Amino acid sequence: MESCNILVTGGRGIVGTKLVKQLIKNGHEVSFCDLMHHHEKNYTRCDISRYRQVEKIFESQKFDCVYHLAAEFGRWNGEDYYENLWMTNAVGTKNIIRMQEKQDFKLIFTSSSEIYGDYAGVMKEDVPEKIPIPQLNDYAMTKWVNEMQIRNSARMFNTESVIVRLFNTYGPGEYYSPYRSVICLFVYRALHKMPYIVYTGHRRTSSYIDDTVSTMAKIVSNFKKGEVYNIAGDELHDMKTVSDMILDYLNLEDNFVEYRDFENATTIDKIVDMSKSVRDFGHCSTTRLNEGIIKTIEWQKGVYAHE
Repeated sequence: MESCNILVTGGRGIVGTKLVKQLIKNGHEVSFCDLMHHHEKNYTRCDISRYRQVEKIFESQKFDCVYHLAAEFGRWNGEDYYENLWMTNAVGTKNIIRMQEKQDFKLIFTSSSEIYGDYAGVMKEDVPEKIPIPQLNDYAMTKWVNEMQIRNSARMFNTESVIVRLFNTYGPGEYYSPYRSVICLFVYRALHKMPYIVYTGHRRTSSYIDDTVSTMAKIVSNFKKGEVYNIAGDELHDMKTVSDMILDYLNLEDNFVEYRDFENATTIDKIVDMSKSVRDFGHCSTTRLNEGIIKTIEWQKGVYAHE
C-alpha cells in the first residue's frame, strides 16, 4: 500500500479520532486539526470556517489527500446553534474546497444519511440525483449543500473528490450531550435513569465505529473520483429494540421511558444499499448491534463513573 500524506479535519471527533489512528496503522503520514488546543505533534488548532486558519495549515505542508470530517453535528444542534452549523459546515467546507482548487489534493468528504430526507425506498447513492428530496432539517441541508459545492468544484476546476454518507455510526468515544446520536443518548440516560423518548415506528441501520472507520480508511488507497458511498450497518432495527438491549444489559425496567409512534420531520425507515462499499472496500459489520451496545455502555460507565 502506497503511503500518503493525509490531513484529517475534525480529527478529535468520535470518527476522526479513530480514523487518524487507523490511517497511521495503515502506514500513512497523518496530520489532523480540530477546534480545541491539543498536545499531539501532528495536530493544529483550526476553525475551518476561518479561511486564514485553514490557509495556514496548507501553507506549512503539501497533502496528497484530505479527509474532511469537521462539522457541527445533529438536527437539533442545527436548530439551536444554526449560525455555528452554517458557518462550519457550509462556509468551512467551501474554505477546504478553495484550498483543494489551489493545491490539487484528493478530498474525501463525510456527508450524512440525513440527505435522503423522507425518501421511502431503498437509499441508493444515486437516488438524490434522480429524485428531488426535501431536506428535513438544517443539518441535512448543509450536508447536501456541501455535496453540491463539491460537484460544482469538480465541474469548474476538475477537483477530485469522494463523498461518504454515514448511517448512524455509534460506539465508544462519543461523549454525551443532548445533541448526540440516539444510541449515545439512550445509553447515557439509562445509566443515569433520566427520562427519554423511544419512537417505535422508526427503523435504522446502526454502524459500529470500528467498522465505519475501517472502511473509510481504505478509500484513500482505492480512490475513485466522483464516487459516492453509503457506509452503514447490516442489521435493520427499530429503536425499541435498541432501548430494550440497553435496559436488559443494565437490569433496568422501562418506567422512565416514554414510547411514541413517530417523530415529526424524521425519516421513518433508513433502508440502505451499501453494495458499492462492499464492492470497493469489502465493507462489513464485524461487531453486531448487541455487542456494540455493550461496548458503548461499558465505555460510558468508565467515563462517567464519578458523576
